[in-house]
Amino acid sequence: MNRHFGSRKAAGIAAVSALALTLTACGGGADSGRSGDAAEGAPSPGITDDSVTLGITTPLSGATAGPGTCTVAGVTAYFGMKNAEGGIEFGDGKTRTVEIEALDDTYDPQQAAANYDSLKGDVFAMTAGLGTPTNRAWREAAIADEVPQALIMTGDPIFSDTEESPWQLGFVPIYQNEGEAFGELLAGSSADHKVAILSQNDDFGEGYVEGFKSAVEGADNIEIVQELTYEATDTSVDAQITELANSGADVIFNAMSVTPLTISALQKAQQLNWKPNWFLPSNTSSPGAILQPGGAAAFPGVYSVSFAKAPASPAFAQDEDVQTYLSALKEYGNYPEPPAFPHCQWSWMVGATLEQAFMEMEEPTRDSFMEALRGIEGFEAPLMLPDTSVSTTEAGQPAVSTVVVQKYNGKGYDTVESFE
Repeated sequence: MNRHFGSRKAAGIAAVSALALTLTACGGGADSGRSGDAAEGAPSPGITDDSVTLGITTPLSGATAGPGTCTVAGVTAYFGMKNAEGGIEFGDGKTRTVEIEALDDTYDPQQAAANYDSLKGDVFAMTAGLGTPTNRAWREAAIADEVPQALIMTGDPIFSDTEESPWQLGFVPIYQNEGEAFGELLAGSSADHKVAILSQNDDFGEGYVEGFKSAVEGADNIEIVQELTYEATDTSVDAQITELANSGADVIFNAMSVTPLTISALQKAQQLNWKPNWFLPSNTSSPGAILQPGGAAAFPGVYSVSFAKAPASPAFAQDEDVQTYLSALKEYGNYPEPPAFPHCQWSWMVGATLEQAFMEMEEPTRDSFMEALRGIEGFEAPLMLPDTSVSTTEAGQPAVSTVVVQKYNGKGYDTVESFE
């Protein structure tokens, strides 16, 4: 089912040589971070006639290192493959290789801001980094410096608001999109349901809950019986799961972004013999990394949303896009095993979307890049599921705003049209 939703309000630096391509950077010190300082049409920092350098700050260690590492591996693999083919022909007629410099922020906002400061004078644009608080930590600085913060991995709507964030664009669906997709599926059920909500106490959790509630508002068959929150820094949600288990809910809407907590929440519910249906966000619903160790097969249904083909799914075992991706991920992304997290697929799509913008930018400038980036419409990036696409022209929406709802089948996911 295609679901497209409109806008809503809504410590040191470690270089990652294992996942980075050879850096060929240009540009000077901190002052060169401002593209507006250059004469009109003159190259911005981080781009020459032969190469362009992109920067990434993302968690490569700590609790979110799994998906964070994927945000580097996928885009690095994509451009590694393109570089091996001779590079990309840009809109100005020059053929360039694309180089990546990635730094570890451990999902710490202060470190993310420091990483940005370290990179901004030497990279053409920042991209792909994971995390709402970490990306927010340097958003205003990127605006002041006129450095693109392009196709980042956060569903925070502020990054897709062109007035609030003129140098930004999110890649993945905003939190409200996913929450609303879940709500619409449940509201369309022929049965009555009691819902318990456990959400992260920040913009991530609030966005998901907002979208979900908007979709079930007025639905006579849905009753929200209890709502609890947790902090992203918590090491356990056992107390919350225990309390929610006593609510009588047959559905839990779990807006959670931390992998270990998601696993322990699934396990704790089973210990209590509470077996509701689960709704999980796209970034914490990996079959191999979360659902299998969490014992998710014990529940009547675990639902998530997606826009990307999952390599582990038997349905895509012979898919040409998937095979090309897995081969490049191993050869150029230093990622030898099939990825457990969807962020590897997402960042591969980021690479393909950036390529579309590069091919249209008529000048080697950040301004020209942003203009080209915001002109992509209906692009079916490699690995995209049917009925999903990349479109960057709709105000208030990220690059991907179409999703399908899927149900866990014990190994991967099947797309569903109704709540079963």
